[in-house]
Amino acid sequence: MSQPAFDFGDEVDDAENPTYTVAELGDAINDTLRRGFRDGVWVRGEISGWSDRGNHAYFTLADDSADAKAVVNVQFFAPARMRLRPMLQKHRLRLADGMKVRIFGFLDFYTPGGRLGLKMTGIDPRYTLGDIAQSRDAVMRRLVAEGLLDLNGRRQLSPLPLRVGVVTSLGTAAWHDFRDELDSSGFGFQVYVADVRVQGAVAAPMVAAAITALARAPALDAIVVIRGGGARNELAVFDAEEIARAIAGAPTPVLTGLGHEVDRSIADETAHTAAKTPTACARILIDRVSATCAGAETTWAAIERRAGAALDERARDLSDRAHRIARRTHAAVERADERLAVRADRLVRAGPAALQRANEQLEVARSQLSERHRRRMAAAVATTDVLAARVAAIDPAVQLARGWSITRRSDGTTVRSITDVALGERVVTTVSDGTFDSDVQSTLGSHPTPLPKDSHDD
Repeated sequence: MSQPAFDFGDEVDDAENPTYTVAELGDAINDTLRRGFRDGVWVRGEISGWSDRGNHAYFTLADDSADAKAVVNVQFFAPARMRLRPMLQKHRLRLADGMKVRIFGFLDFYTPGGRLGLKMTGIDPRYTLGDIAQSRDAVMRRLVAEGLLDLNGRRQLSPLPLRVGVVTSLGTAAWHDFRDELDSSGFGFQVYVADVRVQGAVAAPMVAAAITALARAPALDAIVVIRGGGARNELAVFDAEEIARAIAGAPTPVLTGLGHEVDRSIADETAHTAAKTPTACARILIDRVSATCAGAETTWAAIERRAGAALDERARDLSDRAHRIARRTHAAVERADERLAVRADRLVRAGPAALQRANEQLEVARSQLSERHRRRMAAAVATTDVLAARVAAIDPAVQLARGWSITRRSDGTTVRSITDVALGERVVTTVSDGTFDSDVQSTLGSHPTPLPKDSHDD
């Protein structure tokens, strides 16, 4: 394989085909750029990689609309920054990553680094503001079409919103203003804070996630989203659709205090109540609690007045009734005294006669009782005599005197039948004048022989 041979002659360069050094090429490129873009150039894109180096700033302007992502390096030097600062402040814009801009500048090839860049000298704020407004309008149309814009506004805010969830960046002036306002109120607010970023690319998803997380807490009375003032493009974070949807879907009323008094974000439009500042947002909660407490105090005072009036009225009624009862009691006692006096007089007059009648009745009763006693005593004596005669008739001594006898065994038992004794047994016989012993020789079980007639004689 052979290599081509070149005959350069004595001179390497010629007028028609010059050879440049690298530095010369850089100068040639810059001369060409200046001739081609003599009056500068307008470029639009999205800022990324923003970096402050002293008073200068450097970033990349990216074009996301191209199929292959195109970028250009931008140098924003201190003199241009100082000159454009009043215009940016007037429109409340702060250049940062993610911001879509239309900038003016001059192309420059930086020979030491071999990079093409754009030296920024101007900016069209209407482009950025228009992009923000266009994005905002698109989000608003979707929220209105889905009926989400006033959904959270229909939530019922507690009359005592003392348990508050706060979505903010801790350590900021907005957080301190809000907390100091609550602390100085004297009410017992309980605050639960979700610390989030409130600007930059991660701010919108963090704020939306924090609102959703706090909305799951059933103990909260309200959720507050606050941020201090800032550039309009920074506050555009709260125009994000995901934040608006998180607010609309929260079952807890959401209050916002974002930016300055002139700012009004989509989050404000979607919230239950939008305050102009974080301090004003705290003031809304304090005023509601204060109004509820004042209403309670007013109601209590009204109840106290009505209760006092009712008690006074009842006391007067009771006093009137007591007076009426006293008067009626005195009248009743007087009438009773009169009736008692009449009856006492009657008793005085009727007493001796009644006593005389009672004595006569007592004398009659005494006579009747005495006569009745004599008759009963005579009847009792007669009955006693009859019973005595009957007793005497069955007295054993009387029967023995009549000739009867009583025979007993040796153990003292009375012999009533021949079966009560045995042959040879000794028995004792009692007669009217004594006893005698005998032995049983025989027994005769025949019918009893009637006694001699003279044995029945007395």
